[in-house]
Amino acid sequence: MSQPSPTLAVRVASKRTEALDICSLELVAADGTTLPAFTAGAHIDVHLPGGLVRPYSLCNPPSDTGRYVIGVLRDAHSRGGSVAVHDAVSEGTVLQISPPKNHFPLAPDADHHLLLGGGIGITPLLAMAEHLASQGESFELHHSTRSRERTPFTQRLATASFARHVHHHFDDGHDTQKLDIAATLKKTSPGTHLYVCGPQGFMDAVLGAARAQGWPEQRLHHEYFSAAPVDTAGDGSFELEVASTGQVIAVAPAQTALQALLAAGFDIPMSCEQGVCGTCLTGVKAGTPEHRDHYLTPEEQAANDQFLPCCSRAKSGRLVLDL
Repeated sequence: MSQPSPTLAVRVASKRTEALDICSLELVAADGTTLPAFTAGAHIDVHLPGGLVRPYSLCNPPSDTGRYVIGVLRDAHSRGGSVAVHDAVSEGTVLQISPPKNHFPLAPDADHHLLLGGGIGITPLLAMAEHLASQGESFELHHSTRSRERTPFTQRLATASFARHVHHHFDDGHDTQKLDIAATLKKTSPGTHLYVCGPQGFMDAVLGAARAQGWPEQRLHHEYFSAAPVDTAGDGSFELEVASTGQVIAVAPAQTALQALLAAGFDIPMSCEQGVCGTCLTGVKAGTPEHRDHYLTPEEQAANDQFLPCCSRAKSGRLVLDL
């Protein structure tokens, strides 16, 4: 069995409105100590009232040692996490969080960094911009939102030392200022790395345009916040075999592999439960997964040696897991 992941106790030092339906939380160590260091692009898993655990990107400068800042959109279609942050968390609330994890790091060998954020997807890119500016690196940040009133952190960006590298694009604004994805991608140099975060439709459009222009996968970096609903009507049953013990666990059609593992007593780390954060990533020693995640690259999925049990299933009758 796996061991429970360690958590840190933090206190909400401040909560503020950043834009319509968007708030930020400033978190400090509950015992007054220094929080673990993090790198640009990192996120934390936040244990929320009601038992939910959700990942949120850190958007303050990585040079900060005394606080973490996250931004949260109140999403009417969410599964409760954003509502809990907006309605059940206030200044002074003590929460449990994971240490920072980074599945969306900056490429150390890039000649130029192109940061494209959609809506609340600006959060990890803010930390990236702060770090790149502090290191004198070449970068450009584009933020596309529905309207100015729904655009968070505008004042922070307007007064930042790197404000000249920031471009805002509003869907309800004049056509000349809207984000032209294809043209923005074409203007870059061969050594540019692309980083994109935001709603799935925005990310799919950006990544699709980059691939259509021939961008190699190693220069494309992305992090999904959520996944589109998947039609599960045709899902069948399959089996999971634990390689270390030979134990066989049945997965029912209406059950995820993660749910089956948890029911069998395995403490699998988890967070988003949608296949976007990578927390529950599990090795596969035999069998063929049916990948439904937005975390693994196409090459990693094709290798079939790991899968995300929160959303993915099996093409073969059994998967042998590296547990």
